[in-house]
Amino acid sequence: MGADFKFALLWSDVLIYFLVLSVVGFFVLLRSKPQTRKSWLQVFESRIGIASFMVMCLYIFIALLDSIHFREALPPVEGSTEVHYSNNVESVLDLILVDLKDNHEKTYSAPFALYSFAKENMTDEQGRLYRDFPRLRYGGAHLDSIEERGEDILLRSLHAVGLGVLFAFVAIVLVQLARKRWLPDLALPWGTVYLVLLLICVVVVWVLELGAYYHIMGTDKVGTDVLYQSIKSIRTGVLIGTLATVLALPFAIGLGISAGYFKGWVDDVVQYIYTTLSSIPDILLIAAAVLVIDVYIETRAEQFELLIQRADFKFLALCLIFGLTSWTGLCRLLRAETLKVSQLDYVEAARAFGVSHSGIILRHILPNVMHLVIISLVLNFSTFVLAESILSYIGVGVDASMNSWGNMINTARQELSRDPTVWWSILSAFILMFVLVLAANLFSDKVRDAFDPRTVAGGRS
Repeated sequence: MGADFKFALLWSDVLIYFLVLSVVGFFVLLRSKPQTRKSWLQVFESRIGIASFMVMCLYIFIALLDSIHFREALPPVEGSTEVHYSNNVESVLDLILVDLKDNHEKTYSAPFALYSFAKENMTDEQGRLYRDFPRLRYGGAHLDSIEERGEDILLRSLHAVGLGVLFAFVAIVLVQLARKRWLPDLALPWGTVYLVLLLICVVVVWVLELGAYYHIMGTDKVGTDVLYQSIKSIRTGVLIGTLATVLALPFAIGLGISAGYFKGWVDDVVQYIYTTLSSIPDILLIAAAVLVIDVYIETRAEQFELLIQRADFKFLALCLIFGLTSWTGLCRLLRAETLKVSQLDYVEAARAFGVSHSGIILRHILPNVMHLVIISLVLNFSTFVLAESILSYIGVGVDASMNSWGNMINTARQELSRDPTVWWSILSAFILMFVLVLAANLFSDKVRDAFDPRTVAGGRS
C-alpha cells in the first residue's frame, strides 16, 4: 500500500524555506556583531517596530504553512496495486482552513448572509414556480431563522475571544519562561509584545470559529469563500515582496559599488546601463517580459505536469523580472555613497599598504554602505506587493489560477459594476494587503531611523 499523500515540492517552496532559514541565520549571526546588534535592538525596542515585526512574522508564518504542499492519494483501482495521486495540490494551510475551503455555495453571498445574493427560480410545495433568494447550503445552515443570527454570532464571537485569550495566556507564559531563561537582559517593550500576541490569537481563533459556520467575507461568483482566497493570497504577496527585493540586490550592490570604487570606464558603463534601463517605462518592460513568458509556457506545455507548476514558473519569472527592473535606484545611491567612502583616510591607507581591491571592498566599502541596502530592502518590500496588485489588475501579473490580491481586485472590477454592488471581494483583499503593507512601512521607518547615519535620534515610538 502507498502513502495517503505525496509531498509536492515547488521551486517557490524551496525559496521560501531558504529565505526563512536565512533570516533566522542572520539574527543568530548578530551575536558576533555588536554594532549591528545594537542598531537592530533599537528597532525592536520601539513599540511600533516590534508590533509591525510581529504582524509581518504572522504573514510569513501563514505563507510558510501554505508552502508545504502535498497531493492526496486517489481511490485504488480494482485489480491494481499502483497508487495514483490527485492533480490537485493542497497545502497545510488548506487543512487548517478546511471549513472555509470546502463550504462552497452556488454563487455570490454577502458577509454573514444566510441567503444567496441573487434570486433564483424556485418551486413551492404545490409545484408553482417563483423567484426568491435561496437559503445557503453552509452559511448559517445551523440556524432556523434569520432572527437567530445576531445572537448566534455574538455568542460564538464571545466563545472565540475566550479561547483566543486562553491560547494567548499559554503563549505569553511560554514567552515569559523563555525570556527569563535565555533573554534576561533583552529590554523589549514586552507589554506591546503580549498585547499584539493577544490580538493575533483572538483574531485567528475568531476566524476559524466563525468561518466554520458563516462566510465571514461572503462568497464570490462561483461560491468560493472570499476570506479563504484572501488568506491564500498572503503567500503570493509575501513571496513576491521578498524574492523580488532579494533578486535586485546583487545587481544593485555589485554594479553600484564597482562604479563608485573603480570609476573611469567602469563607472561610465554602469551609468549607461542603469540610465538606459531607467528610461524604459517599467510597466511596458514588465508587460513585454510577462508576455514572452506566457509564450514560452504555451509552446512548452509538456514541461509542466501540473497546473500549479505552470503558475509557479510564471510567478518566479515575474519575481525575476521585478528584480531585473528595480535595482537602478539603489545602484545610484550605492555609487554615490561609495564615491564618498572610497576617498576616506582609512581606505587610502589600505591602498597604500597594498590591500587588494576585493579586500578593500569587502572590509571597508561594503560595511559602510550596508545601511542603504537594509533600508532599501525593507522599503521595496511593500512596493513590490502593491506592484503585483497593479500588474494583475491590468492582466499581466501572476497566473489567473494563482491566489493573489491583484487577481481578486481584477475580478472585483466587474463586480463593482453590478447592481446591487458586490463590494466584499475588494474589501477583503484590501484589508489583508493594507495590514501587510502598513506593517512593512512602519517597520521600514524604524529600520531607517536605526541605520541611517543622518538620523539624529531614531528608534523611539
